Amino acid sequence: MPRTRIKMCGFTRVEDALFAARAGADALGLIFYGASPRAVAIARAVEISRALPPFISAVALFVNESADVVAATIDAVRPSMLQFHGDEDEAYCSQFGLPYLKAIRVGGEMTPGDLLKYEADFHSAKALLLDTLSASSFGGTGASFDWKLVPASMRTRIVLSGGLNAENVQDAVEQLRPWAVDVSSGIETAIKGIKDQQRITQFIEAVKNADAS
Repeated sequence: MPRTRIKMCGFTRVEDALFAARAGADALGLIFYGASPRAVAIARAVEISRALPPFISAVALFVNESADVVAATIDAVRPSMLQFHGDEDEAYCSQFGLPYLKAIRVGGEMTPGDLLKYEADFHSAKALLLDTLSASSFGGTGASFDWKLVPASMRTRIVLSGGLNAENVQDAVEQLRPWAVDVSSGIETAIKGIKDQQRITQFIEAVKNADAS
């Protein structure tokens, strides 16, 4: 069985990013959305990206940003992948010449059929990142959604997000067997954007336990 890849998001400090990479994270998310408490300045993002060890991906996250700003950020930071967390369509997401994740906010009256339609609509995406629907936020809520909504046929093309932490990620992986999981608030201290080393380690160990089960 393939191992579950791990993306950790919302890094604002080089030391946190390096710890996560060395602990076993595969990808680290950098948020370029000013309304987020985890937003990172371009200069700091460049520091973090340049400090990452080989084969660790930097993922640049945007929310309804102008194409010019996205292009300028790509030029400065040189991320491996993009993540779009707003209302962007497939044509917008695919124009930058980099692989991308499209975040889908799951909840309300959404059905498995709706998720299959998103998969078809964003056929050029490397994966869909499934997060929890919130009326007040584009993500990072710390809340989970009903994992039973995810059709079995698309589970290897999703990054599961939304309220994951060391206490529930093993159950999530065992139920869905997604290609990857994504965590932000579940590995933080009381300050958003500042990561907790123990929580990082515990999260990664829980994923490994799920893979071994």
